[in-house]
Amino acid sequence: MASSRAARLAPVIDMAERDEREAAVALGRCQQQLSLAQGKLGELERYRGDYQQQWINQGQQGVSGQWLMNYQRFLTQLETAIGQQRQAAAWQQDNVNKARELWQQRYARLEGLRKLVQRYLQEARQAEDKREQKMLDEFAQRLSTLGPR
Repeated sequence: MASSRAARLAPVIDMAERDEREAAVALGRCQQQLSLAQGKLGELERYRGDYQQQWINQGQQGVSGQWLMNYQRFLTQLETAIGQQRQAAAWQQDNVNKARELWQQRYARLEGLRKLVQRYLQEARQAEDKREQKMLDEFAQRLSTLGPR
């Protein structure tokens, strides 16, 4: 009986495995998107650092008012882009966290089902062992009642 309970759970386990795999794939995609967003943020921050170094170098040689205004305007645009990219990276991090939580839930469900099946199979083995032992005991008792002839 326990063995048939385990067999009846096979389709449920198949679905749980599929759900867990899909969640793992989604988590991987989210992690890739986060990595891309963080990479773009890093590029923008490096570019800002390079641009600021250019300001220092150019400033030592003297700059015009027009150059300074253009520099400030561009730096403001760059800071805006960096802020937006930080928000994008934070949003992607949130997606990763949600995807990881979903995957963990599905993985835990799958493992729970697998343990349940193992318990059912163990119960079936124990029941079969008891049945066999009972048969052997009955057989031994019959032999002993017949006695040696």
